[in-house]
This record gives sequence, C-alpha cells and structure tokens, in this order.
Amino acid sequence: MNTYSPSTTRKDGPHRYAAQYSLLPLRLLVGYGFLAHGLAKWSKGPAAFANILHAAGVPAAHLMSWLTIGTEILGGLCILLGAFVSLVSIPAIILLAVAIVTVHLPYGFSSIKLTGIVNGRAQFGPPGYECDLLYIVCFLALALSAPTPWSFDSYHALRRRRVE
Repeated sequence: MNTYSPSTTRKDGPHRYAAQYSLLPLRLLVGYGFLAHGLAKWSKGPAAFANILHAAGVPAAHLMSWLTIGTEILGGLCILLGAFVSLVSIPAIILLAVAIVTVHLPYGFSSIKLTGIVNGRAQFGPPGYECDLLYIVCFLALALSAPTPWSFDSYHALRRRRVE
C-alpha cells in the first residue's frame, strides 16, 4: 500500500536539504531592493527627498527623510547579510506602512499603471501600494522563519548552540 504523507516525505531526501535554502533568494532580493531604494534617495540628497515628503504633507519631513534613508540602507544591508533580520524587519514594516498610508493608498492597489506609449516607450502613472504590501509580506516571512544559510543570524545561532 503506497500512501502519501507530506510529513514523512519532507523529512527525508533532498526536500529537507533544499528547504533550508528556500528563503535565501527572498532574503537577498528584499535586502538588495531596500538597499537600492535607500541609495537612490541618498544619491539625490536627503534634502531632495525631504522636499518630496514635505509636499506629501509628512510632518518633520527633514527628520523623516533621514530616518527613511537610514532604515532603507542599514535595513537593506542587514537583510542582505542576514543580520538581526527579525529586529530590522520592525522599522522596515513601519516605514512601508507609513508609505502606503501617506503616498500610495490614493492610487489603488496596482503598482503598474500604464498611461500610454510615447516614442515606443511605456509611460506609467503613480504606483499603488502593491509593492509595499509585497515587501511587508516578505519581511514577515523572513522575520518569522529560521535564519537562512549563509547569514550572520545562522552563524550566530550555530555558535550559541556550540557554547551551550
């Protein structure tokens, strides 16, 4: 009699080995994405981003500019390295939730709003909150899971187990 049981097949064979790597691409992509967003804001200058925040009605725009850039750069680096993932996810999720409420909510869900084609190139309208929600879900998945291989958190957990 051949019965299928997910609990037994997952524990054995290549699935168990591969499962530990399943969130690694997610961690690398989210870390890179957050870092890239922070570096883009930094390269144009915190004052330029503060002007955008001020125009959007965000209070203390200059302070929020620095906090946003710092959260994206440091958070992105930490996620890339797999360092303090659960802790770093908290300010990142807060930042994304604020962005949804203050910027993206009026534009609806979809991040892609094709408005037309000019000279053979697609033109897009303002993005909705879809990407922010995707980032939030990714941060939650990373924060609630075990540390991924090739990460500071995994190395730290392994060292702590050896000491005990």
